[in-house]
Amino acid sequence: MANDIILETRGLSKEFLGFLAVADVNLQVRRGSIHALIGPNGAGKTTVFNLLTKFLQPSAGSITFNGQDITRESAVQVARRGMIRSFQISATFPHLSVLENVRVALQRQRSDGFSFWKSEACLNSLNERAMDLLDQVDLASFASTMTVELPYGRKRALEIATTLALDPALMLLDEPTQGMGHEDVDRVVALIRKVSANRTILMVEHNLSVVETLSDTITVLQRGSVLAEGNYATVSQDPRVLEAYVGVEA
Repeated sequence: MANDIILETRGLSKEFLGFLAVADVNLQVRRGSIHALIGPNGAGKTTVFNLLTKFLQPSAGSITFNGQDITRESAVQVARRGMIRSFQISATFPHLSVLENVRVALQRQRSDGFSFWKSEACLNSLNERAMDLLDQVDLASFASTMTVELPYGRKRALEIATTLALDPALMLLDEPTQGMGHEDVDRVVALIRKVSANRTILMVEHNLSVVETLSDTITVLQRGSVLAEGNYATVSQDPRVLEAYVGVEA
């Protein structure tokens, strides 16, 4: 049913000076699911993310979110609708504490906005909610730690907490386990599964073990187009996917 689809693209395309980076992508993300977007380097995954979150405007096609056409909306408008993304590069404030980083994100929900000229004491009312979010991502014990001192995997957890602070209907996670060791990967995978309750997640991820563990649906891109789609068992046995990833002839 249409109400089951939180995000849909039809014929989504992006051309850069004659180069078609994304070509006729039709995507449907089911509400409450974890949907992975995968593909070899240069497949167009990050470009699709940038189109969805309006860091880029499409050359053709449409984007519908929660039943509303957002094709020509701005990044700010889309974020206000509840589509919130993380980035491959850490987007935290390194010289604020872990708690302060979450409070900055929570200010977006206040009617008075970002009141930087007011006393810091006025933000204390956000502490309880901030600590609750930190507890959700297992960072409560790091609340007073300066963010620059956090291990890399914990910084990624903090980014998820700041994303949750914006109360997203759809979380877009761009390479959430990139550059992590095995222990950090396991921690972040468990965290994503935990926070996915009652939320929808669309993620770009290179680690196929993570994709297999987390994803309900997988869309495989190659050269900007959809190559295959289905659950992990389906796409991992598709000869076109094997050829795209490891050069095995179909």
